Amino acid sequence: MLYEGVLLFAVAFVATSLFQFAAGGPVTAGSWQRHALQAYLLLMFAAYFLWCWLRGGQTLAMKAWRMRVVARDGGRLSARAALLRFAWASLSVGAACGAIAAAWVMRNPLLALATFAVCGTGLGWALFDRDRQFLHDRLAGTRLVMVEEERT
Repeated sequence: MLYEGVLLFAVAFVATSLFQFAAGGPVTAGSWQRHALQAYLLLMFAAYFLWCWLRGGQTLAMKAWRMRVVARDGGRLSARAALLRFAWASLSVGAACGAIAAAWVMRNPLLALATFAVCGTGLGWALFDRDRQFLHDRLAGTRLVMVEEERT
């Protein structure tokens, strides 16, 4: 997830630069442009993940760790399954990260722990799942598999 976060930072950086160029300058807090930028970034993140998952089942970070997302039966993902996986993962992982960031800003470690416990349930699910799959994979009908190393 840390590798994926670094890649998403790059996607967000480029997308935000393009958005600000199109908007004619920096986006100010509290403006309608800030909400438009947030929606635009969500669309860019969705485009990144869906493009990678539908092309070969792997993002660049997943390639580094030799993982692939597949349908429950082991086949290629459908667009519906990929979109569901993105939506459920966004709710789970995004909410956990957002809650921790908000708690950090408020400087309240108990709030950070409580919000992470609630929002991080989707990630913690893998610790107890019989196949070690995340909750968003269960809900979307997908699963992560290890990719065999190619022999050269």
